[in-house]
Amino acid sequence: MSGIYVDDVGKGFPFVFVHGYLGSSEMWCFQKNYFSKYYRVIAPALPGFGESYKTQSLNSINDMANKIIEILNQKKIDKFNLIGHSMGGMVVQEITKIVGDRVNKLICFATGSIGDIPGRFETMDETREKLKKDGTKISFSRVPPKWFVKGNKDKNYFLCENAVKNVSLETADNALLAMKNWKGIDNLKNIKNETLIIWGDKDISYNFDQVDTLSKNIKNSRLEIFKGCCHNVHLEQPDNFNILIKNFLD
Repeated sequence: MSGIYVDDVGKGFPFVFVHGYLGSSEMWCFQKNYFSKYYRVIAPALPGFGESYKTQSLNSINDMANKIIEILNQKKIDKFNLIGHSMGGMVVQEITKIVGDRVNKLICFATGSIGDIPGRFETMDETREKLKKDGTKISFSRVPPKWFVKGNKDKNYFLCENAVKNVSLETADNALLAMKNWKGIDNLKNIKNETLIIWGDKDISYNFDQVDTLSKNIKNSRLEIFKGCCHNVHLEQPDNFNILIKNFLD
């Protein structure tokens, strides 16, 4: 698998999880534990990130999407449910654009359709500049706390610390560049799959306009908002998050 880490647990209909910027496969741990009782859970770490830190990173959302499709093809997985968080939400929109007929149900979680993310706490260029000026250690202790209402005091924040341990500056910058250059808004009308959109109302990475654009343009979609949650609902309210998705998939 060319050095890509892929967790593959449970049995049943495949359910593919795609993490976000500075994420890892481990950051889905509460979902893997829960959903592997009902589904075959496939949770890769994107090249350069988390458990795949030794693998050459990619600087395009399309390349990331094709990498996931390649993994599924190697595992001879045809149809699957699909969830993407944040940058991973861009990746799953791209996967759906490429092989939409293979996606059973789609979940776009804390994400948008414009890679430069208008309304984000800072622009992609600002994050890239700070990354290059301050280095990874400072940047990786600065950005992830913005994903939780409780910041780095959240009891599950350690998962973010684990995820970034070995991530290089090049990998982090490539991902920012990949997002900045990606635009999925024109393709939303082509997404015919039944889609669940999830958002925390305290998210400062993706504002309401971002998820509202998804729900207005993806015909067969519904938006579920978690009150008092930030960007990482799956770590802030994992039980409620999991039950909502299970009901949607059933």
